[in-house]
Amino acid sequence: MDPLYFPSALSMESGSPDANASLRANATNSTFPGYPIPPEVQTILIPIIYLLVCAVGLSGNTLVIYVVLRYAKMKTVTNIYILNLAIADVLFMLGLPFLATQNAISYWPFGSFLCRLVTAFDGINQFTSIFCLTVMSLDRYVAVVHPIKSTKWRRPRVAKSISVAVWTLSFLVVLPMFIFADVQEDLHFCNMNWPDPIDIWSAVFIIYTSVLGFFGPLLVICLCYLLIVIKVKSSGIRVGSTRRRRSERKVTRMVVIIVLVFVFCWLPFYIINIVNLIFILPEEPILVGVFCFVVILSYANSCANPILYGFLSDNFKQSFQKVLCLRKGNGVEDGDPTEHRLEKSSRLQEVMLLQRSIDSNGHMQTSKV
Repeated sequence: MDPLYFPSALSMESGSPDANASLRANATNSTFPGYPIPPEVQTILIPIIYLLVCAVGLSGNTLVIYVVLRYAKMKTVTNIYILNLAIADVLFMLGLPFLATQNAISYWPFGSFLCRLVTAFDGINQFTSIFCLTVMSLDRYVAVVHPIKSTKWRRPRVAKSISVAVWTLSFLVVLPMFIFADVQEDLHFCNMNWPDPIDIWSAVFIIYTSVLGFFGPLLVICLCYLLIVIKVKSSGIRVGSTRRRRSERKVTRMVVIIVLVFVFCWLPFYIINIVNLIFILPEEPILVGVFCFVVILSYANSCANPILYGFLSDNFKQSFQKVLCLRKGNGVEDGDPTEHRLEKSSRLQEVMLLQRSIDSNGHMQTSKV
């Protein structure tokens, strides 16, 4: 769901002005050379954590991709966005073994192209994740506040087109990472190599990724749920069956929790970077350790989503169990009511009744979930 930089003071080796910004994925790598961090932490503990995150995240997100693609009834609007989240996480997980190797041997042995590619995967994971969460929140707003009108737009085909737009936008915004990432000549780490003036480029990069990759989309997400709460409290008539309203609540609850976990995993990282941009943090080993923990916490978000789906969605849980041979049964339907075939007739009746209401009263009341 990832920041691609490192606080300048914390990432600078003593007397080395070339390491004042780096990828999130490589933040810990440029930290250790200048500080009395135990070598076993860099060469053993950090690589083990990276590989563990990679194993859990890769298997979990691959399972999500499989069940969404395998079962036709899982191809709902919400699940299409979840599919894109999982793909973004898988791309990033593919780069973690390279980062683990760099930490273990204390230099980047894979050349400039792979350095840029891993950097690009990191950036794509960052922006695609937050953009998908933003789209999912907008989708929740439309589904809850405009349940009838939304049926025209909340279709898998439209969701796929929006997903293509999200990926295209992500590729565009990560171009600076791909262009400026390279193997540093002095430290031999895969990192961001800014032209002069380095401080200005680093500051612009932090602001750029913070606004586009976190705070801007988060503002839109918060606005969506604020409008949902206002509409739900102000609406006096409930439109739709009880089953439909229950399904909407379940899907909305799942999306909200996914967003909250994302914020929990990423907010500390952005706060540290913004604070360090304003006030240069002292070069203390304990701060290096804190930042390493924050980076690992951001990695953990890529592992958390499949677990959340299993706990929050009965349909994902049943699909996981079926794939893992833990239970027998057919493909299941997701909780997204716009895709329920069993509710097509009831939705048609609702539209007809609402149309009659519009013709007779001149206005329409929206639903209250």
